[in-house]
Amino acid sequence: MTEKIDWQAEDKKYIWHPAMQMKDNEVFPPVVIDHAKGVYLYDTEDKPYLDIISSWWCNLLGHCNPEINEALKRQINTLEHVIFTNFSHKPAIELSRELAELLPKGLTKFTYHDNGSSAVEAAMKMAYQYHNQTGHPERQKFMCLDSSYHGETIGALSVGSMDDYAGIFHPLLMDNIHFKGLDCYRCPYGKTRETCNIECFESAEEAFEKFGKETAACIVEPVLQGAAGMRMYPPAYLTKLRALCDKYGVLLIDDEIAAGFGRTGKLFAIEHAGVSPDILCTSKGLTAGYMPMSITVTTDKVYDAFYDDYGTHKAFVHSHTYAGNPMGCAIALEVLKIMKRDHILDKVNEDGKYLHEELMKALGHHKNVGEIRHIGLINAIELVEDPATKKAFPAEKRIGWHVFRKAIAKGLVLRPMGDVIYFNPPLNISREDLDKGVALCKEAVEAVLGGMK
Repeated sequence: MTEKIDWQAEDKKYIWHPAMQMKDNEVFPPVVIDHAKGVYLYDTEDKPYLDIISSWWCNLLGHCNPEINEALKRQINTLEHVIFTNFSHKPAIELSRELAELLPKGLTKFTYHDNGSSAVEAAMKMAYQYHNQTGHPERQKFMCLDSSYHGETIGALSVGSMDDYAGIFHPLLMDNIHFKGLDCYRCPYGKTRETCNIECFESAEEAFEKFGKETAACIVEPVLQGAAGMRMYPPAYLTKLRALCDKYGVLLIDDEIAAGFGRTGKLFAIEHAGVSPDILCTSKGLTAGYMPMSITVTTDKVYDAFYDDYGTHKAFVHSHTYAGNPMGCAIALEVLKIMKRDHILDKVNEDGKYLHEELMKALGHHKNVGEIRHIGLINAIELVEDPATKKAFPAEKRIGWHVFRKAIAKGLVLRPMGDVIYFNPPLNISREDLDKGVALCKEAVEAVLGGMK
């Protein structure tokens, strides 16, 4: 007779999970997932959970997608990995060639890494070394925005502005410039996204005027600040930021790790502003949640500053063991093929409007819903104590966390950021499953906060 294992108990013995207080497991133990298909996860008791957040925003085209599975199997039987210095392979070359046609204008040179934080670290080092090798060693600082998030390695934390992640590590972080802006829900100028003239940009202008000559690069999450609670802001901000970077000779780093690959209705979110960065970082949707892989892409101008004789020591000596992994590249190529063939971006924009309308019907008039903001298929529901004043709930009430618990019990993965709950589903989700997600979300919110006004 086969012994029945208590998987939750075994998890508690051994596993230290990310981004959570482990003591919470005493009242809210982890769901042990056995298998997955499409937009659903199934636990060890075969209970389904609708993965409305794409397993941390990376599952682009559904779990165990049969076409991606086959592409991976083909690659495994050909080449699983090879050192990427002095060696190359067809999947990486083909992927770079295809992406070069799709990326914002001017991005031509590709470096491969393991994950989003690694891509950001590479971008920062690249920007610093570029200035050092073009006669500006004084440019040693980086600029970033209020409530930005760019990963959790030390360099990436240094250009993040969220103390939930970086607070305790401040003594270890680089001294960078953080300027204010982009909280459009609680705009200090009393404006809305539709009526503002980007008044908050004055903070960036002040920072550039004071520190522009010693800054290597400014890093930004385009139109969507994900970890800040799915903050969404006007593309015109990016247009102004591009011009300001050009004025002061500062490189612009575009962090597309969360927003790229169709999440906002464009393949890359910076396309909403019609500008190109000097360096772009992408990951997550790149491999549809199958494998850790990221790319940092830059221009010929930046690349040329590193191209010289060996003895000049100008090479970009930055590497990861699994850089350019062939299996990750094969998956990414299949993702691009499916997105093009199935007109996924058109679907995102059509279904995004539908989802927002349904969420507004279900929760738009709830007594504790301050705003439901959306771009592409992403919808963020800001839960507040008083919508009239936009007063937040006391943090110790953990309203978002309690909604999360209720949603999980009902079979919906609705992990919050503070008191912001959000939808960020696989891009090929059906409207039937969107409807189910809306209904379960409404039930979970009302179970914690009661009914409508």
